[in-house]
Amino acid sequence: MKLDLTINGAAGEIELLAPAPDCRFRLDGGAERAAQVETPEPGVYSVLLDGRSYDARVEEVPEGLVVVIDGFRFQIEARDPRRFVRKSAGRGGEGIQTVTAPMPGKIVRVLVAPGDAVAAGQGLLVVEAMKMQNEMKAARAGKVLSVNAKEGATVKAGEVLATIE
Repeated sequence: MKLDLTINGAAGEIELLAPAPDCRFRLDGGAERAAQVETPEPGVYSVLLDGRSYDARVEEVPEGLVVVIDGFRFQIEARDPRRFVRKSAGRGGEGIQTVTAPMPGKIVRVLVAPGDAVAAGQGLLVVEAMKMQNEMKAARAGKVLSVNAKEGATVKAGEVLATIE
């Protein structure tokens, strides 16, 4: 699978040839590379690349991802060029925010309940897909209207997991 990347404003491309833990990939059409990737805890990835070990701390933000490696902070946006993504003009504004599953997976943890007040960036639930855990976060502050996901349940890509008012 190929993804378009923007890392700290610079455009690039990654082709994922094999998923973790024995990850194989190509950056910007270059030579094939390999890395060992483990997830010791949610949001933390231990990566062995070219004989060096790295700990990457990943946080999902409304603009994409923030990755911190050895004290260096990277703002990353990854887009699948095959998927149409409509930008919602009211995403950070008023109305109802719908949180959907980004890919097929399993609900590992539900962190909120209907009626809970949430802050922008607060974790709502954790979805495990391809041996990686992804914390779904609120794009803005609000009140949880519904949580359609239960721990242990399997979800499809695009399935509504929660709604926030």
